[in-house]
Amino acid sequence: MTSASNLRDSLAATWPRHRARVMGAGLASLTLGLAPFYPHAHVYKQLVNLANGTLTAPIDIFDLVLHGAPWVGLAFFGGRFVIDAARNHSQRRVQQSSAT
Repeated sequence: MTSASNLRDSLAATWPRHRARVMGAGLASLTLGLAPFYPHAHVYKQLVNLANGTLTAPIDIFDLVLHGAPWVGLAFFGGRFVIDAARNHSQRRVQQSSAT
């Protein structure tokens, strides 16, 4: 069994425990995180204002926090999923090496 297929198995084994959180954060990111969609995503406008230094009004800062929170959640839960899968993968490798 190759290392890539073993990592794929670890990801597949870990997914059911993290599925609800990652999918919920993904759905929130695609809806609240990007709304309104036209002419461009609102969080993009807020990030441009932040980069230009024009994000000074409290309502704009609140908008950035509101539209950015789902993305932070997606990064957090996605990262936990990947770290858990990597930990599972390394434990399997140790068990396989000790079994042989």
